[in-house]
Amino acid sequence: MTEQHEQRSHEFERGTDGPKVIVVGVDGSDSSLRAAAYASGLARRQGALLAVVYVQPVLAAGASLGAPVAETTDEIAEDLVTYIREAAERLKGMFEMRWEFHTFRGDPYNGLVKAADELKADALVVGASEQAGHRIIGSVAVRLVKAGRWPVTVVP
Repeated sequence: MTEQHEQRSHEFERGTDGPKVIVVGVDGSDSSLRAAAYASGLARRQGALLAVVYVQPVLAAGASLGAPVAETTDEIAEDLVTYIREAAERLKGMFEMRWEFHTFRGDPYNGLVKAADELKADALVVGASEQAGHRIIGSVAVRLVKAGRWPVTVVP
């Protein structure tokens, strides 16, 4: 019995115990696009669904000043979808993977939490914050890690 156990421990196991749904937050920044590239590689290798999430900010102050905030964030979302589709088309035939684009409204942290919950995420990937103030009050990535609900990968 011991010999059988030793043999099994060295056998290669096909399949995966890894994530089935990977959520990546994108906002058009360089670090978020690097996070999307990293997450797409993970999703492809794991055979997971890549859920690309853009959280549209709700800016009450901007709206009260007459700024077309909703239109601007809708344009960003549309630009991101176009960019992602073009990238997917360039890779078609080389790499096949499943992906979806989702838009949520709110602040980035709560939007990503809502997305991860609704999409039943097994893992989250986000870009490192490029804003200096986040070193003091904490970035979205740090808050997601501290929540401790999913494995979180922070891409520089």
